[in-house]
Amino acid sequence: MAKWPWAERTFTFDYPPAKLPELIERVCGTPARIEELVRGRDRATLTGHDGQEWSIQENIGHLLDTEYLALVRIDQILRGERELIAADMGNRRTHEANHDARDISELLAAFRAERAKVVARFEQVPEEDWGKSAVHPRLRVPMRIVDIAYFVAEHDDYHLARIRHLTRARRIVPDTVPPPS
Repeated sequence: MAKWPWAERTFTFDYPPAKLPELIERVCGTPARIEELVRGRDRATLTGHDGQEWSIQENIGHLLDTEYLALVRIDQILRGERELIAADMGNRRTHEANHDARDISELLAAFRAERAKVVARFEQVPEEDWGKSAVHPRLRVPMRIVDIAYFVAEHDDYHLARIRHLTRARRIVPDTVPPPS
């Protein structure tokens, strides 16, 4: 799989605010999409590494670990703050969480519950506020409520593509078994 790190991506935030309900649908559908991708996969596949990056479970755990960002950023915009909270680009939370030790059903349930909070928060924002903004700290551009939904959906898709790749990769081996020579 071609590598294109998330942090190197740029975004054009040009959706009209009225696009928010459609973007919320993308955000809302991610737990089901993940569940479909991992259904029936054995633990070795879910926790195995391909020698590049996170396992399937670590990708799911990372999405769980970053759910708070959308909630905080929505509230920052609604309070009129000028700049949004920065993400931890070192992903310390994910690296320290040991998501591979968790049971997949518990991880999926936790992600679904946290995502429901994010979706509910987007749905609570009055339509007249969908276009309000604050500056994204890394991108240095204004990010509106509608753009947060787009950003979350794109981040989801980035990790869903990685998960799909890992489910198909023949190179996956459990961490406890050395790769074939």
